[in-house]
Amino acid sequence: MHRRSLLGVILSVALAACASGSLSSAPAPKGEGMVAAADPRAVEAGLEMLRRGGTATDAAIATMLVLGLVEPQSAGVGGGGFLVAYDKRTRDLAAYDGREQAPAGATPALFLGADGKPLGYRDAVLGGLSTGAPSLVAMLEMAHRENGRLPWADLFAPALRLADEGFVISPRMAALVAGAARLGALKDDPEARAYFFDAAGAPLTAGTLRTNPAYAATLRAIARSGARALTQGPIADDIVETVQRAPRGGTLSLADLRAVKPRKLEPVCGAYRAYTVCGMGPPSSGGVAVLSILGLYERARPAPVGAADADDWSAYLWASRLAYADRDHYVADDQVVPVPTAGLTDPRYLTARASEIDLSKAPLRVQPGDPSITVGGPSLLDRWGRDTPGDTPGTTHLSVIDGDGNAVALTATVEGPFGSHRMAGGFMLNNQLTDFSFAPEKNGKPVANAPGPRKRPRSSMAPTIILDAKGDLAAVIGSPGGSAIIGYVAKTIIGVIDWNLTMQQAIDLPNLTARSDTVRAETTRMAPGVEAALTARGWKIAPTGATEASGLHGFRVTPQGLDGGADPRREGVARGTGR
Repeated sequence: MHRRSLLGVILSVALAACASGSLSSAPAPKGEGMVAAADPRAVEAGLEMLRRGGTATDAAIATMLVLGLVEPQSAGVGGGGFLVAYDKRTRDLAAYDGREQAPAGATPALFLGADGKPLGYRDAVLGGLSTGAPSLVAMLEMAHRENGRLPWADLFAPALRLADEGFVISPRMAALVAGAARLGALKDDPEARAYFFDAAGAPLTAGTLRTNPAYAATLRAIARSGARALTQGPIADDIVETVQRAPRGGTLSLADLRAVKPRKLEPVCGAYRAYTVCGMGPPSSGGVAVLSILGLYERARPAPVGAADADDWSAYLWASRLAYADRDHYVADDQVVPVPTAGLTDPRYLTARASEIDLSKAPLRVQPGDPSITVGGPSLLDRWGRDTPGDTPGTTHLSVIDGDGNAVALTATVEGPFGSHRMAGGFMLNNQLTDFSFAPEKNGKPVANAPGPRKRPRSSMAPTIILDAKGDLAAVIGSPGGSAIIGYVAKTIIGVIDWNLTMQQAIDLPNLTARSDTVRAETTRMAPGVEAALTARGWKIAPTGATEASGLHGFRVTPQGLDGGADPRREGVARGTGR
């Protein structure tokens, strides 16, 4: 982020007269590092790089390469992601956009059938029609050039060992393979069928030792040639052939693979209590919507009580409903459509929007607001039809800090579990284009997030870095979970800042997601009486037990050291270099 912009936000925080919060402003002890991610083997890969003197970026890349092997249902080199990096020396932030891009042949009618209606799940997801040009590796390569210390090829060693020697299939991966088999998925693709099923056609079970020589060959090619290994040569040819293969083939070409370029962007930052919260801007809606929820919640609850207070949760649900309404309406690829990012996060707009909140009752209907009120000029409100997308939880998040105090928040994805269910070069190809709105028009108006040639689909990924009033690192957090990512991350930030919880306690809080009239809620995790109180106010609660698809991984910086947390809903851990 431009230093002047970031300092402006930090100064506004420092000048705040009153602020609540439990995050410490004290730096972590020098030399301590930590990795929090969705698999212990991936965490150990990152720690290996830190112990060798690598930076947070080095460790994040090594962690991600192992996740692509042991968690192929979530992310990998065939997908994309977003990375936010903090530089301890300069107290500066940078954001990296590695979002996949639609092929040149994509049209607004990409996911419409011959009858003009949106395609069903199988026709939309299971095949090359849904695959965009991968950009994760190119983004990681860019971040490494700017922030890495260890040689690029060295970062591949842990993943190569596991791919060559074998890794044990985890219970979660086995369960998702079995679930895909019940849907008749994965088996349609020859490479995926040979990898995920035994000779008799049964899905591989937890505890099975599995090698992946094709993935190892891909990693060696990337270690030698960087991202070019995926845009030219045999791996690129394999990607294109796999995507274009019938049935449900897509138009992705070699030219499309070469056209997609990662970008270095300014993070989207805003003040929250005594802190500065920074995340990704468009084409991700994560940073904008998280800041919206926090800003609205802060105005509705200037003196929050805690996780057992129904008013606090009512304010969170109201803030979520309003933020999601704005997100659905406005946010898309900012290189193609105008996105009012500054207006949506402007304190004046948030104050006006918060005036709609009535904690005594649930809203009957929520409409998007008009952020143009902060700057004047023509309204964007009536330009777009409102989009209401579905959800797919095939994503992963990791948080890293190195011994020098540099930090990385990285969220990566292949979209739905196992992406398009097609495999090339030992890795899954994404189904990221299904993040576009299937219907390109609503109520006779174009949808901002409609498909288009070389357009990036809207994302909800929200890798987030929090700074204190001095600009020092306070916390790093993020999650998978489709559009629910926004709510998961905002809830956790409220937990650590407003409710005085440790990172693990905040992650363990119930997930309540209010994207629509119905609130999906982990009612078994809720404090006694909260569900009844919210229901009495008119909130429609749909219990989900404790099965939300979050994968929150992060840490706080405290005077005593790093306070890490890993989501018990998945298989991850948070470990420091001293463990």
